[in-house]
Amino acid sequence: MNQSEDRPGRAAAWMIGAIASFSSMAVAGREVSVQLDTFELMMYRSLFGLMIVAAVLTVTGKWASVTTDRLGLHLARNAAHFTGQNLWFFAITMIPLAQVFALEFTQPIWVLLLSPLLLGERLTAVRSLAAALGFAGILIVVRPGAEQLNLGVLCAASAAICFAFTTIFTKRLTRTASIGCILFWLTLMQLVLGLIAAGFDFDITLPDARALPWVILVALAGLLAHFCVANALAIAPATFVIPIDFARVPTIAIVGMLLYQEPLDIWVFVGAIVIFAGNYINLLAENRKRRDAATAGA
Repeated sequence: MNQSEDRPGRAAAWMIGAIASFSSMAVAGREVSVQLDTFELMMYRSLFGLMIVAAVLTVTGKWASVTTDRLGLHLARNAAHFTGQNLWFFAITMIPLAQVFALEFTQPIWVLLLSPLLLGERLTAVRSLAAALGFAGILIVVRPGAEQLNLGVLCAASAAICFAFTTIFTKRLTRTASIGCILFWLTLMQLVLGLIAAGFDFDITLPDARALPWVILVALAGLLAHFCVANALAIAPATFVIPIDFARVPTIAIVGMLLYQEPLDIWVFVGAIVIFAGNYINLLAENRKRRDAATAGA
């Protein structure tokens, strides 16, 4: 039996951890925004993240995997992620959390559209259909005309585009760089970027006793969320993992309702389902293509 397909229970548990981590990061980011701006939050998050990554590299003896190869690509990746994460943290203070998460799910759609330009991949009919469904979902979530577009919506949508660039650059980096190397340069470079952006006005706020636990939670939750997703994908197929990941939208909607009295907007859920359908159609097609290629090569 294929090891990646025989442990759905454990994969589901990892994804529950990922959903809890993503939701915790959103709540912590909103809570700490009372004292820190997004640049300061990203600076402190990267500082704690760098400490954690350095500790792991030391304990596992993997410092040799951290190289200076392709630093330009590392910088491009981390600049895109830094920009997207700042936009994301700003958006969660402006619009309902469920709306932010729904728009964030358009990231794979942008990857589809950007891959032909940056990775040389072909835009197939299925990928075009997935992209069309994704944009239809965006229109349902945002409902231009029925709802007034605001800065929070634009930031959340722009964050998804930045995360798409991050995914593409990461895909190119993983051809030669280890995960430890990528995470080290991610935290170090984003610490420098955060320091520059936060210190541009020569006024960097130190988190007080109330804000510090939230900052630490942002750092830990961000790393833990991606760790959980990676472990889930390692022991179960993406066709099983991705639908569970979609549960982030209703989960954060309930969190927003309970903690911040945000209304449950049915159109956000409808749009999120359409966006998910586009992503899932493409995922099924890619899995079918890989199976056919494996069968032909057998």
